[in-house]
Amino acid sequence: MKRISSFFLPLVMLAFSHFSLANTALDPLPSWNNTDIKKQIVEYVSTVTQEGNEHFIPVSDRIATFDNDGTLWGEKPVYFQIYFAIDQIKAQAKNHPEWKTEEPFASAIKGDIEGISKSGMEGIAKLILTSHSGMTTQEFEATVKEWIKTARHPVTKRPFNKMIYQPMVELLSYLQDNNFKTYIVSAGGVEFMRAWAPEAYNIPKEQIFGSSLKTEYKIVDGKPVIMRLPEIGVNNDKAQKPSTIQTYIGKKPVIAGGNSDGDLEMLQWTKSSSHPTLAILVHHTDDKREWAYDKDSSVGHLEKAMILAEKDKWNVVDMKKDWNQIFPK
Repeated sequence: MKRISSFFLPLVMLAFSHFSLANTALDPLPSWNNTDIKKQIVEYVSTVTQEGNEHFIPVSDRIATFDNDGTLWGEKPVYFQIYFAIDQIKAQAKNHPEWKTEEPFASAIKGDIEGISKSGMEGIAKLILTSHSGMTTQEFEATVKEWIKTARHPVTKRPFNKMIYQPMVELLSYLQDNNFKTYIVSAGGVEFMRAWAPEAYNIPKEQIFGSSLKTEYKIVDGKPVIMRLPEIGVNNDKAQKPSTIQTYIGKKPVIAGGNSDGDLEMLQWTKSSSHPTLAILVHHTDDKREWAYDKDSSVGHLEKAMILAEKDKWNVVDMKKDWNQIFPK
């Protein structure tokens, strides 16, 4: 009996291993509660990927686009890229003594977010342009990668790349497993996102689009480089998002996810596809585990898109109700 038991033990263990894996596969979205939104997502994916179904979508047309700030990771109390800009200004301040009395630099050096905000969008743009330019694209990428390793969110104290939303990461993975090509189409800086987002979301650089600075090709020390200039090239927000999708993807998405009025046009564009579509609007309702905000917020302002979502029956995610987990453990 001993010999028989020892012979069958590996087979039994293997069987249990497969059973465990199968059970895990049964729920592709474990951080989502079993509410209507989760059921609708799973039903949609199951339907459009089933060959022979009248709503089947060919793999070549399975395009999914997602905003980043407030949709895939947090955005409060300010867009996280601003924290990067502040840290870069602090690092460069020793070479610019005039910044001690010049706004918004003086406030940035002190880490005074309220002081920066008083300078308005013009001041914030000045901060971004100064801290993000004057270097090659390779140097900028290296700087962002170093920053993301050590920088911490001032409220949660978590690394910024751990401020991604676990339920949305699971959704991306679920779509990727079902042969959807996932893209980021954000107002955030494209080169800023490309430095860390591929690892966080399993989305390659060439499938990440965002706002950009103007650049210039130069030969420096005998080597070709792309220099980042202190001028805005593209502001990839609102109506620019569908234009970006058309220019660089060339097809309408069948799935789109956003969280603010800045994503409204991308969701509208997606809903006009000839294929069945899924429009996802993340509503920040959890003031305990994250932040609760919408129409009264200057960051992630949500008003027009919510009205349209109710009218056209978009899939609205209630973070407090629909997610049992916000950030990765």
